[in-house]
Amino acid sequence: MKAILATAPGNADVLQLHDIPVPELPSPYHLLVKLAAAGVNPIDTKLRAKPVYFPDKLPAILGCDGAGVVEAVGSAVMRFKIGDPIVFCNGGIGDEPGNYAEFTTVHEDFCAAKPFTLSLQDSAALPLVFITAWESLVERARLQASQTILIHAAAGGVGHAAVQIARNLGARIAVTVGDEHKAEIARSLGAEKIINYKTQDFVQETLDWTGGRGVDVVFDTVGGETFLKSLNAARVYGKVISLLSTPMSLADTQLARMRNLSLGYELMLTPQAMGLTDDRIHQRKILEQGAAMVDAGKLKVLVSHRLPLEQVGEAHRLIEGGGMVGKIVLTMD
Repeated sequence: MKAILATAPGNADVLQLHDIPVPELPSPYHLLVKLAAAGVNPIDTKLRAKPVYFPDKLPAILGCDGAGVVEAVGSAVMRFKIGDPIVFCNGGIGDEPGNYAEFTTVHEDFCAAKPFTLSLQDSAALPLVFITAWESLVERARLQASQTILIHAAAGGVGHAAVQIARNLGARIAVTVGDEHKAEIARSLGAEKIINYKTQDFVQETLDWTGGRGVDVVFDTVGGETFLKSLNAARVYGKVISLLSTPMSLADTQLARMRNLSLGYELMLTPQAMGLTDDRIHQRKILEQGAAMVDAGKLKVLVSHRLPLEQVGEAHRLIEGGGMVGKIVLTMD
């Protein structure tokens, strides 16, 4: 089969197309999947540049998100049969190979049936961003109807999923974006307050929007100075949930403490990295909710680029260039 191997730490040029054997089923509970597409995420570019989870296991196949058709099943598989279209977040960060390939294997418990109303290829864009946004807003922030939330980078992969989850929860939504095109996307998905972070002070705009109170929840997908400034955009006793690890000075810590902020962090890959099976099954159930939302017309998956597998380097360069809208998928046609 054709597969993209990360041959060494480095830039996008280390991603090379190779012919390798089709993988064998590692257990009676695994599926062999003929992949239709792989989602490309920022974590892929980071692991390519610095393979912290598998520094001694190169070459490696990257790519956490996958969608495809069940090609073969282990003897104990109960949930799927040959020919079923499925979607999953699995592999690409350690011991299990990822999805930049024509075939992969995945345990049946970690797979969901693809949304009926979404193409198989575009379904590969759903898992990581939806699970991340759901865990952040529903399970970390406990966002409720009528609460206010500020979502950074709202037209990006995780951001556009978060806006829609917040809308479906009945929250009032402010967002930061970098241009008018992204503003229109965020507005169409349910954002009420649009802030152009390049020309406006998002803290002051947020305070003005909330009558000086600050939002109940800030969802930070950017990190760095954006995270630190967000401590002033959340209300006293508010919550700030971040996808990034940002160093905090003593003054920052004292500010968060004085305002009684709850700081939370989200890394949806933790269950896979730490081998937490029950949590991975829970994440699969979250993904199933996402698929149901797609089919009910409550969630749109924004795919900005569909590139053939061989153009994986271009996909990584687009992500590293910043300012992405929605998701990129690699197709296996």
